[in-house]
Amino acid sequence: MVITGIYYALGLIAGGLAAGYLLKPAWGIPFYLLAVFCLNFFRDPDRMIPPGRVAVSPADGKIVSIKEMSPTETRVSIFMNVFDVHVNRSPIAGVIKKIEYRQGKFMNAAYDAAATENEQNEFVVEGDGTRVRFTQIAGLIARRIISYKHPNDTVAAGERIGLIKFGSRVDVFFGPEWNVNVQVGERVSAGNSILAKRK
Repeated sequence: MVITGIYYALGLIAGGLAAGYLLKPAWGIPFYLLAVFCLNFFRDPDRMIPPGRVAVSPADGKIVSIKEMSPTETRVSIFMNVFDVHVNRSPIAGVIKKIEYRQGKFMNAAYDAAATENEQNEFVVEGDGTRVRFTQIAGLIARRIISYKHPNDTVAAGERIGLIKFGSRVDVFFGPEWNVNVQVGERVSAGNSILAKRK
């Protein structure tokens, strides 16, 4: 459980108790339901990280796009709805060479234009002779990107690197040394599902 979820839940429960005391008990029910939603949203389950020369999914969600950006780069886009786990993980083991935050819009993260126009946080991880770039992208409801890491930190494959609050998207960019292992419409789990395999 991400500690932020506990804070939100406690605040909502306090609001529900106050509403029930000052008005009627039934007025507290919406607050209690929102508290349950927050506890569910901020869950952070452990995952079994698959071995081998693979890149795991950095996010829970649905593959909404697989696009060849150039002859040497393929983008895999994962959309997270509000019911998915929103803790993000590193696709590969290595050293974080770059973290770059960029301000932007808050359009629906499922739209292709969100990849370039929305608020986002870009990571570049290098390790084992390869380099993977991935981007946390804020969405229509998501207005807060949180990063746990810093440049030059060493990460394991599937290690937690941050989260995005309340619905969003993560794009992963693979070079020619990778074979993409997923299809559009497929659901994936962060740290557990294999997005690509080394050639």
